[in-house]
Amino acid sequence: MSLKNLVFVTISLVFIQTITAQRRAAQYNHLGIHGGVTIFDISTSNFTTKKNLGMSFGFQTRGTFYASTRLNLEFDMVYGVSFTNNKISIIAREIGTPNSRSEVEYTISSAQVIFLGSLVLIPNSLSFELGPVLNINGKMKLKSDKFKDYTLEGYNTLKTTDIQDISKVNFLIQGGVTLGIENFRLLAQYQYGVTNMFNKLNDKEFDEEIDFNGKSGTVILGAVIYF
Repeated sequence: MSLKNLVFVTISLVFIQTITAQRRAAQYNHLGIHGGVTIFDISTSNFTTKKNLGMSFGFQTRGTFYASTRLNLEFDMVYGVSFTNNKISIIAREIGTPNSRSEVEYTISSAQVIFLGSLVLIPNSLSFELGPVLNINGKMKLKSDKFKDYTLEGYNTLKTTDIQDISKVNFLIQGGVTLGIENFRLLAQYQYGVTNMFNKLNDKEFDEEIDFNGKSGTVILGAVIYF
């Protein structure tokens, strides 16, 4: 399934579920728009990395999944699509100047399908969420051609342009909290990459023998408005 079709199907399911759930008197269902900043990094022994700020926005549906007044227990389901533009810097050096060190910035644009279970701690105010994320991204693009002939720190021939074609599909786990009122909440979330986002690089041939391995880690700080 292409990225365009995946997003279309997800949007359709969210709107259908929203219309259906709003007809149930015992449940509530909100369609929301969210946005915020990301702090992105990759945990890897292959490169020296530095966290950078990016951005995230998208929409989600939050609805009652289970509620029991007898047990004083409530669970919501939260799902939707997010679009992110993450940034990361990797240390490299200019050819012929082995003692130089430059922070070379890359950008990664992606779409995510998110499906979270939410434990409601305070109704319409505070909840804890946890669940899986399907991430589909483009290349880890070099931001400036100025660094295209630089070699990555720790290697003799591996260039900054050699590592752009990373794995397109990755699975993540997301957890965090939301805090606020029924129609507006602040959120703090963390995403951890379960799969190796550098795995596709292992299928390529380089002059140096390298076992690529990298797991993403992303802090998301933002807000969501529900309608």
